[in-house]
Amino acid sequence: MSVLNITAKVAAPLDQIKTQALVVLMPERKSLGTRLKELDKYLGGTLSRTITNGDFLSSIGSTCWLPGTQGIHRVLLVGCGSMNQRTVVSDKKIAEALARTLVSSNAKDAIVWTDGVSPKAAQPERLLEQIALHLTLSHYQYSQTLNHRKKSARTLRRVSLTPANLCTPATAKRALDAGSATGRGANLTRELVNLPGNICTPRYLAGEARKLAKQHASLSVSVLDERKMADLGMHSLLSVGNGSEQPSRLITFKYQGAPAKTRPYCLVGKGITFDTGGISLKPGAKMDEMKFDMGGAASVFGAIHAAALLKLPINIVGVVAAAENMPSGRATKPGDVITSLSGKTIEILNTDAEGRLVLCDALTYVSRFSPEEVIDIATLTGAIIVALGHEATGIFSNDDHLADSLLAAGSRAHDRGWRFPIWEEYHRQLESPFADLANIGTGGAGSITAACFLAEFAEDYKWAHLDIAGTAFRSSPKGATGRPVPMLVDYLRERAGRR
Repeated sequence: MSVLNITAKVAAPLDQIKTQALVVLMPERKSLGTRLKELDKYLGGTLSRTITNGDFLSSIGSTCWLPGTQGIHRVLLVGCGSMNQRTVVSDKKIAEALARTLVSSNAKDAIVWTDGVSPKAAQPERLLEQIALHLTLSHYQYSQTLNHRKKSARTLRRVSLTPANLCTPATAKRALDAGSATGRGANLTRELVNLPGNICTPRYLAGEARKLAKQHASLSVSVLDERKMADLGMHSLLSVGNGSEQPSRLITFKYQGAPAKTRPYCLVGKGITFDTGGISLKPGAKMDEMKFDMGGAASVFGAIHAAALLKLPINIVGVVAAAENMPSGRATKPGDVITSLSGKTIEILNTDAEGRLVLCDALTYVSRFSPEEVIDIATLTGAIIVALGHEATGIFSNDDHLADSLLAAGSRAHDRGWRFPIWEEYHRQLESPFADLANIGTGGAGSITAACFLAEFAEDYKWAHLDIAGTAFRSSPKGATGRPVPMLVDYLRERAGRR
């Protein structure tokens, strides 16, 4: 994937600017400020005439192209609304509009001019971070399996921002680096999730993990094959891949940004590279989207990639439980009883409730790292889409501080979540006469009972579960979103003292 170069620089005099696109942030105001008047004069009055004629109103997310002059080929106006009433939502809308319009043009380079924004604007670094994030996200294109119908390659290569009127150069650089790194992490997640299941298998994920480790000196990777997992007693994870020709894998990332003895923060990802439902076969409609069922695993890749790019001063362990869920004569059957790594036995009532079966062994496995906190991420239940649609990630936790931290991180990054209960009353649905617990509940609240199942294996540490079935991908237009990488990266930055 190509990387867009985003930097901060000192604004040059207008007659010395050479760029294929000058992007001007335009707040709503009755009159142009000094710098915008200079720009208007330089453009021959085009800016003021456009505003007077009502062709551009500066409403949030509005855009308008104007012809340039001399070294400036063209000018893009981006409406910012009232800068005194900015929110995370408005910052995201501004950044999305800017990125979408600029990246879809044929400009090879651009300068984003912030001189029209008041220096009294609240949290200018947040706006800069969102601009860098969405420029990076908009720059992504999937092309790996496109040969005869390849999309036109992105032409944009360099974007410079001139935010000296808003914040110090050091603050601007931190914000731009954070947004760019988060976007690059999310784009890695999107690429892995978008790949078809015949390419992105558990072994492929293990290979990509090793490639990622080679990019960062602070990152190492180890992989357990099926024999090693069997020796450890990970029979719950292994049961999911029984029916597949593709062998399962347990992938462990270790990112060291702090002294080795510092306890790590752990991310655990569901990596079902294709989910037919197994013997409890899914309906055929939209089954192709089940290549997206490793979105949790891919978000672990993306979050750790971003953390390494930012050189966060914490330790992180990422565990990916990768398997393919297929029906065959060897596949696990409804009614089978298996023994998990924890020693707890599980009655399989539905083989399509397989994500929790790979995650429970991974959650037991991470306890060996003495984690500060553990977050698992999974496209776990369709029920979460019924509850939240595609706007928010479901959050479940046994620790209020951790849950609040994730909610706050999601709010700051505009990658929002919503917390659900995991009360004892819901746990009762998992009782089984033949095993320590069943893998599905007996009533409603499917997302909650799935989280309650996972909670049974996360009793020894602070834990949260993110159900991303509604946020990790879209059916139209079809493709991965990269969520919840922005939430996870913001959370890790906060834990590292880099917010």
